[in-house]
Amino acid sequence: MNYETIIVETGDDFVAQITLNRPEQLNTFTTALAKELNHAFLDLDADRQVRVILVKGAGKVFCAGIDVGDFFGKSASEYREWIECMENPLVTISRMNKPVIAQVHGVAAANGAGLVAAADLAIASDNSRFGLTAINVGLNCVGPVIPVARSIGRKRALELLFYGDLIKAGTALEMGLLNRIVPSASLDQEARKWAAVLAQKSPVALQIAKKAFYSAADLDYYKSFEYMNEAFARLCTTEDAEEGIKAFLEKRSPEWKEK
Repeated sequence: MNYETIIVETGDDFVAQITLNRPEQLNTFTTALAKELNHAFLDLDADRQVRVILVKGAGKVFCAGIDVGDFFGKSASEYREWIECMENPLVTISRMNKPVIAQVHGVAAANGAGLVAAADLAIASDNSRFGLTAINVGLNCVGPVIPVARSIGRKRALELLFYGDLIKAGTALEMGLLNRIVPSASLDQEARKWAAVLAQKSPVALQIAKKAFYSAADLDYYKSFEYMNEAFARLCTTEDAEEGIKAFLEKRSPEWKEK
């Protein structure tokens, strides 16, 4: 598919890269970008040549939130449809089989911060900043705060939601919004390397791990163990599990069957 607001590239290392491509508008979400991003996620999730997906932004920032240029003149039902469209990609990530890594530089604000939090993993430049900034223009980030709260907890999420401040990368890392911080000059290289290492793991084991993690997240403590044990038992019956154990015992690199 030809996209107008994003760029999709697939490498020979089983890593696909999605670039939010509205640099002059700070990669803000429009209806078109949200729909294209959601479509790209689903398309890449079904692509056998892709095991890991990187999401980054073109230009000076990762994503500054939602473009409010088409904000005015909607009914309540139209606003609901509008905001649901913007947040669909955030929800889709949790339903995908394959891991999504956010590669962040500059600013990730509002829906951009939500995208970072919704991603399974996140790596950022040391000079990047993050915030749920919509409160500063009379709105709020009650959608993006959902994945943010799952990452950093209620008290810290509410502080970001209420005050709308931008926090530095180091603070975001300490809070749990990020996994890694790297120097700005090496972000592209380090993010790709990190994704490529993940892409060498068993695709079946990785995908079962992700699906089981999200499915068990809202179960009670004991049911979570039951669910995870069932997922592990299913994994043990796969060819990849058998190949991985044999390769370990034979001291060689595994050749994944992806089944």
